[in-house]
Amino acid sequence: MSRIGKLPINVPDTVDVNLTDSEITVKGKFGTLQTEIPNVITVTQEEGALKVSLKEEKNKAMHGLYRTLINNMVVGVSEQFDLTLILKGVGYRAAVQGKQLVLNLGYSHPVNIDIPAEITVEVVQNTTINLKSCDKELLGLFAANVRAWRQPEPYKGKGILYKDEQIIRKAGKSGK
Repeated sequence: MSRIGKLPINVPDTVDVNLTDSEITVKGKFGTLQTEIPNVITVTQEEGALKVSLKEEKNKAMHGLYRTLINNMVVGVSEQFDLTLILKGVGYRAAVQGKQLVLNLGYSHPVNIDIPAEITVEVVQNTTINLKSCDKELLGLFAANVRAWRQPEPYKGKGILYKDEQIIRKAGKSGK
């Protein structure tokens, strides 16, 4: 048994969980999420908590994975997840125009990225982007797609960084 999979998932009063044989739906004040559950996993609801268990012992890896996925759904619809991206570089700016994130990243053209409906984007002081969503997987994917336009480089530290990320700097060329 997985140590993580054994832990119960506490469900707040504001969250509504619907279980069927192969699907789980979680509703809260920030949205609704649903996922399919494989046949080897069973989810039971008892006294304000969810328990994830295995039908077969040979699929131990799925136990902790699905417990974590369901826990992320419960936390997401009750509290929301947030990520902060920081633009570091001369002339690097961000703005939200309608349903697009417009980035000036030193290219000859602005970069337009469509914002998914489940994610809210807020730009603070042109260089800080706050992302919020109830779906942790979608939030991480969107942040990675934004960051892929300018990965941080090790010589000057310029690029799109996650908040509190440390870039290990390299020494440049040494002159004679």
